[in-house]
Amino acid sequence: MTNTLSSPTAQPCDIKHKFVRVREVRPDGLVCFEFAIGWPELFVELMLPQPAFDDFCVQNQVQLLKI
Repeated sequence: MTNTLSSPTAQPCDIKHKFVRVREVRPDGLVCFEFAIGWPELFVELMLPQPAFDDFCVQNQVQLLKI
């Protein structure tokens, strides 16, 4: 039986690495961004007001990614 969930080329997930990619800063002050833990290509989309976004990035010690 073949295990399709693992691959010899798959990178291990290091949950200490957190990533943010800003998609848009809206006129109403909300920052739309992608947040990922471990793998930057697997993310959730979030929106926060700018001050909360700044705090989120500091608290999570994120690495900012470019679009």
